[in-house]
Amino acid sequence: MYPRTNNASFAPLARTNLRSRSVEGFSQDLEKVCGQFAVESGTASRGRIDGDVSTLPVSRFETAIVSLDAQRVFRDERMIRQDPGEHLFLLIQDKGNCRIHQNETSVLLTPGDMYLVDSAKRSEFVYDGMNSRQISIHLPRDEMLHRFGTICTGGIGVDRNDPLFVAMRAVLAKIFTEETAVAPQLGEAFKSLLGAYFRCVSHQQDQRGREANAVLSRALQLIEQNAIDPAFGPQALAEELQVSPRTLQRHFGTIGETASKRLMSVRLETAKARLKEVNSDAGRDTIAAVAYDSGFNDLSHFYKAFRERFGVSPGAVRKNMSF
Repeated sequence: MYPRTNNASFAPLARTNLRSRSVEGFSQDLEKVCGQFAVESGTASRGRIDGDVSTLPVSRFETAIVSLDAQRVFRDERMIRQDPGEHLFLLIQDKGNCRIHQNETSVLLTPGDMYLVDSAKRSEFVYDGMNSRQISIHLPRDEMLHRFGTICTGGIGVDRNDPLFVAMRAVLAKIFTEETAVAPQLGEAFKSLLGAYFRCVSHQQDQRGREANAVLSRALQLIEQNAIDPAFGPQALAEELQVSPRTLQRHFGTIGETASKRLMSVRLETAKARLKEVNSDAGRDTIAAVAYDSGFNDLSHFYKAFRERFGVSPGAVRKNMSF
């Protein structure tokens, strides 16, 4: 277990000056510093918020301090087309909370948390009218891509339980309070730590991908081996793999299927193959027997599913074995 990071505000932020102002005026100031974003106040605020946007030189980083009590702020495709995202914004939650929606994920930031926002992608920041203060360190997108590759794009949260988070936070605190002469070296140290974090994330994603492929491969194998057992269903498959049914479904979603559909497919293909066989045992040659031997325990369901899959009845396949 690593020590929890000190969430105290960075010292220079004491200069932040909140004032009541129109949403339009605040939006214009925000655009000058961060680009195009839409700002929405609460329904009871009548188009006004308490907020401030200021800049602060930090090492060689462009840095903004954004304080507001808006309902939400968002950036959509139209804004991105008009104002292409040239930066990744390392957002540090300094006061209050914010829920960020980006990259099909939702992350709640509390004081001390960090999130790397991609200005070239849709994003939404929800404050619910509560006062929030955030530091936004602007990192040139092209430079970050050149240094670290696409792993740094799309929006990514920095796990505060990772020891690299603790190191990054400590370096940032020193950058905000250190003499200008050493700030560039600290800035480079911070980028190196950020790069190390990205490499760890990339490795973890690769590892999860390999594990997911192994689970799916084993699932497909088990279905082939057990499909003719009517009692073998998605629940039994999940138990055999020691995963939850929801996790099992997520694995099958990567190939656009469900475990139930794959089981049905294997059973129907098995039945079709058996119907085309010449079987000397007349008792085992009936369509009902083939259905039961292929994993079905409901004959009417078998007939319906067979016709939907192959466009003909089981009897038609039995009569025309070349089908």
